[in-house]
Amino acid sequence: MKKNIAVVGATGAVGAEMLKALERRKFPVGEVRALASERSAETKIGFGGAEITVEELREDAIPDVDIALFSAGAAVSRKFAPLFAGRGCVVIDNSSAFRMDPRVPLVVPEVNPHAAKKHNGIIANPNCSTIQMVLVLKPIHDAAKIKRVVASTYQSVSGAGWAAMEELTAQTRDVLDGMPARPRVFPHRIAFNCIPHIGAFLENGYTEEEMKMVNETRKILEDDSIAVTATTVRVPVMRGHGEAVNIQTEKKLTAARARELLSGMPNLEVIDEPAKALYPLAVDAEGDDATFVGRIREDVSVECGLDLWIVSDNLLKGAATNAVQIAELLL
Repeated sequence: MKKNIAVVGATGAVGAEMLKALERRKFPVGEVRALASERSAETKIGFGGAEITVEELREDAIPDVDIALFSAGAAVSRKFAPLFAGRGCVVIDNSSAFRMDPRVPLVVPEVNPHAAKKHNGIIANPNCSTIQMVLVLKPIHDAAKIKRVVASTYQSVSGAGWAAMEELTAQTRDVLDGMPARPRVFPHRIAFNCIPHIGAFLENGYTEEEMKMVNETRKILEDDSIAVTATTVRVPVMRGHGEAVNIQTEKKLTAARARELLSGMPNLEVIDEPAKALYPLAVDAEGDDATFVGRIREDVSVECGLDLWIVSDNLLKGAATNAVQIAELLL
């Protein structure tokens, strides 16, 4: 049965990928409504071989649709998601607005699809860095119970939107031409640099992005006993997040057994032949719905530890694809 779909924030980096994902995954779409801010209204965007006109998102003009994919920021979601849900629409929200609300399921379809059934009109899409990590953690946790996770991320600029991607391009050109780089989106120059700062700093010294990984991981895996810590870093990569993750488990898992478990996880691909220089790379993950894991090895510093490296396209599985997969669960 075809569903009428709204994409809120359709002209943004993730919104554009949501429309592409609906087409690529052959979602049974009836009518598509593209909504964005007033400045983007009347813009023409492609979908299904035709052009659709972007409409202004307004409180007095909530469209009658079955599913709304939100990618427009937390403030917009807090204001408009309840209005859509109030009209009988199911909202799948990519912002942080509802992720830790106990009444709102936080869903990665390969990990906790059952949670989607408990929605009250709104389902939250997790943070991009959390999604790719829990895909790897889930089979290991089921097999050996995870005690602690230490994550260090290498996050691409596309996670901050179109303007951030343009800034990296412009700054790279400026630096190579011997010109000063002018930060606008980021607090410091991003070209040829790494910035250990994603989101606002909190009183505990962590950033918002880091605490998202801590709290969302526990909620998705439904286990508050897991100790999680993270350091999130923005790197001069256009698209694709990398993560170096250390895992401690209650039961011993060999690297070989871990590879076997991870190979059986849907939409997770193991690339792990370091002798041949084969391991996940951001340039290979770009444009792919899968998540990739490699560099799987036993931690030499603890008895029950594993180290591994995870890469995923943050605009796809980290955002748009996961949202559309949630919509598929609703079918």
